[in-house]
Amino acid sequence: MDNHGEVREFLMSRRARIEPEDVGLPRGGARRVPGLRRGEVAALAGVSVEYYSRLERGAIAGASEAVLDGLARALQLEPAEREHLYRLAHHGGQTSGRTRARRTGERPWTPEPSMRWLLDSMTDAAALIGNGRTDLLAWNALGGALMSDMIAAATTQPPNFARYLFLEPSARRFYADWDAVAAVNVAQLRTEAGRDPHSKPLHDLVGELSTRNDHFRELWGRHDVWQHDAGVKRFRHHDVGDLELAFNGLDLVGHDAIQMTVFTAAPGSASHEALTLLGALASTHDHAR
Repeated sequence: MDNHGEVREFLMSRRARIEPEDVGLPRGGARRVPGLRRGEVAALAGVSVEYYSRLERGAIAGASEAVLDGLARALQLEPAEREHLYRLAHHGGQTSGRTRARRTGERPWTPEPSMRWLLDSMTDAAALIGNGRTDLLAWNALGGALMSDMIAAATTQPPNFARYLFLEPSARRFYADWDAVAAVNVAQLRTEAGRDPHSKPLHDLVGELSTRNDHFRELWGRHDVWQHDAGVKRFRHHDVGDLELAFNGLDLVGHDAIQMTVFTAAPGSASHEALTLLGALASTHDHAR
């Protein structure tokens, strides 16, 4: 990813979403573009217009923590967006050819035996392990049963959530809130691009999906980012019907951007009963093989 372009598009997209009334400024005369003017952002951030203009052109290398904090306040950045800005600034200062070169020899993450044992011990929750590129790297029996359609449809290994969401028609049936899930997935990829801008597999994935799916290309252009922590997702599973599951994302210490996501349901709920049934079906299937 081109760091200057990433910085420029990110700052411009955040500036465009804030109206002057949102920050206590008068609207004034007609505005040619939505959102704040550069001078208004500069004033709110406590920097000169000239300096902010250089930052927005992508020259963010060397920006101090105070400047970045000022930008975050002026643009009303959420925590994930603030972290993304700091990452862009960090990568903007990496100027060596070795650092800028796209990395091709990435070693795929595989679970240690103890991690496999942990996954297998989780019988009442669906557990999935993925990376920032939204590859599905490992799962327990219930997680595999939950994501069976995606795993079966995968044309590449490991299975990839983004490819499933944007290239497989069944994904729109499986995810009850497909539009929201799709937007979050792209925001997760954009976050990963800020964390690891020189990843060739990520660059290739984004290029493939941008070419093959117009909606992905539109969402990618928004420059939204997202922090995977906790929430609720709704599924329509072909075996057990509707599921409303709470999820929690757990970072694996010592492994950058590798996270376990655990799906559970409220005890006594219809979703809990359906998840229990799905586990029983998965166990029966495993024993039948």
